[in-house]
Amino acid sequence: MQELGRGVRIRIRLIGVVFILGFALVTMRAFDLQVMQEQQWNERAERQHQKVIPLTPQRGTIFDSNGEELAVSVDVDSIYVEPRKLEDRSAAAKKLATALGLSLRTVKAKLKSNRSFVWLKRQVTPSQSEQVKAMKLKGVGMIKEPRRFYPNSNVAAHLLGFTGLDPKGLEGLELEYDKTILGRGGYLVMERDALGRGIGTGLPQVQGATRGHDLFLTLDKNLQYIAERELADGIRKTEAKAGTVVMMEPSTGKILAIANYPEYNPNAFTRHKPSQWRNRAVCDSYEPGSTFKIFPMAAALNEAVISINQKIDCENGLFRVGGKDIHDHKKYQKLTPAEIIKYSSNIGSAKIGKLLGKDTFYKYIQDFGFGQKSGIDLPGEAVGILNPPSRWFEVDLAAISFGQGISVTPIQLVAATAAIANGGYLMEPYIVDRVVDSQGQLTSEKQPRVVRKVIAKDVAKIVSRMMEMTTEDGGTAINARVPGFKVAGKTGTAQKVDAVTGGYSADKRVGSFIGFLPADEPRLIMLVTIDEPKKGIYGGLTAAPVFSRIAAQAMQYLKIAPSEVIATGETLPSLDQIIVEAMSTKQPKLQAVAAIDGSGGPQMPDFVGLSYRQVLEVMEEKQLNVSFKGRGRVIEQSPVPGVAIPYGAQVWVRLTPPS
Repeated sequence: MQELGRGVRIRIRLIGVVFILGFALVTMRAFDLQVMQEQQWNERAERQHQKVIPLTPQRGTIFDSNGEELAVSVDVDSIYVEPRKLEDRSAAAKKLATALGLSLRTVKAKLKSNRSFVWLKRQVTPSQSEQVKAMKLKGVGMIKEPRRFYPNSNVAAHLLGFTGLDPKGLEGLELEYDKTILGRGGYLVMERDALGRGIGTGLPQVQGATRGHDLFLTLDKNLQYIAERELADGIRKTEAKAGTVVMMEPSTGKILAIANYPEYNPNAFTRHKPSQWRNRAVCDSYEPGSTFKIFPMAAALNEAVISINQKIDCENGLFRVGGKDIHDHKKYQKLTPAEIIKYSSNIGSAKIGKLLGKDTFYKYIQDFGFGQKSGIDLPGEAVGILNPPSRWFEVDLAAISFGQGISVTPIQLVAATAAIANGGYLMEPYIVDRVVDSQGQLTSEKQPRVVRKVIAKDVAKIVSRMMEMTTEDGGTAINARVPGFKVAGKTGTAQKVDAVTGGYSADKRVGSFIGFLPADEPRLIMLVTIDEPKKGIYGGLTAAPVFSRIAAQAMQYLKIAPSEVIATGETLPSLDQIIVEAMSTKQPKLQAVAAIDGSGGPQMPDFVGLSYRQVLEVMEEKQLNVSFKGRGRVIEQSPVPGVAIPYGAQVWVRLTPPS
């Protein structure tokens, strides 16, 4: 019996220990749930009675070097519906479909949903928003969302790019700096009960939204406008297919302007072909032709394989290399290195390339930045085509010496030529100068970066002087002259490769000119390419005049004083006229919106008294392209209110800060 009692006591004690352990575990679990995981379970509970809808993030603004807005985000209304709250879904569907320009079938399908929240149409126009507000339909609401807008329309479109509805960047700087510009998207929070019905005030609340960072560019909007206008004019005069202008500050690598033609409007990018979105300055490569001759010349002088007074036999215009004939456009005899550049002799350049040798020449080509990315902060940069010297035959060495058998991008050619203008230093080109957060605090700033020293300073000076001779009497680039300034440059005319035959096309060429000025102390360097011109095929006739017109206006705009006496009959453009035209901003052809009076053009709204943002809203609604002068509120406009806008006319408003 005593043994039995002892066994019972042991079992009771074991059961007690089990109960104590169980109680301890329950207590610990309760502490973990109620204290340690309190926030997590509260959030879960909130999610059960909250409907959370993600909203479009607000992107930062893109400014030019003068603080002018190039890309902005404007708040517009997005329409949503709570189908369960609608009293008459059929009647509501008809009204909403008419107001929002949607098909009745689409609207009915959305209103039949049993969901507690449905987007009806996002980022609507101001007039559509007003119509929906006037209906006062229960269960239909709106919330502000940012929409990307480009107030200068076509200007710098290929640089800026555009965004989708998300709004993720799809092209240009919008794509390259998407993570920097894109803010954090907010949330539309709606209270609901277990059945999904609205509770509390029933009004949605926006939470958690932050604006993205702002970009300040090296680009000057006025110089950009000048480049685009003159390029388009040059394309029309030569009846060319396309063209490109790249303008850079040689001492720093700052991009001042990049223009491409054909152009497009990023506010309506879907109306243009994808081929028009492409930034040809960085994405396209082509055979540079004679503009490339300055590089074997610089390399040969730097290696001392030729001297400046040496005479090179140009074989009376015909020279056979590797079974192929090389021709000059004139029958030259013996030319100095300077004359080879001035008259653009293919034979002279081929002989200089041979003196350099394949390996040495290839090294200099790479040192000048060809066959590799320039490092510019734009998407889609091509590297061009540069075969290794092991694959060069004798004729390849000769051809590359005068710019055939190698392909380059416009930005590569500008950066490489800038090394000659910059005393032999290759600079990395860049377009974004600094990044500023939504509080105005500087987050990053780009500093000029020397990639490498390519040639000696004295060699760079010699080659610069040779390039200057091309614009003197007898040179190939007399049309590139700028009154009052010394211009150093080089023309190029390259045959395009026929995609079908694989050989050179008989009639398709790229005319180009690259130059810098003032030649003694370069302030800017610029490349102009004219693709497939029909009137005039040589770079000296097609591209050089465009360079001259842009450069003359740029010198005036930058307030760089002429270093030479301006000859009788030569004139420089008026600075006031340049600024007025640039501020007016080139306008693309207006949308064909029929006016009430039947004139075929839209009527000019009354903008007087409106703010900058209000003008943008009206522009969006009326499908107009309006240029801005100043900041603040509108005090003047052209055309006057109510007048039908002629097709292709310039439309502008002048703003001033309130007193």
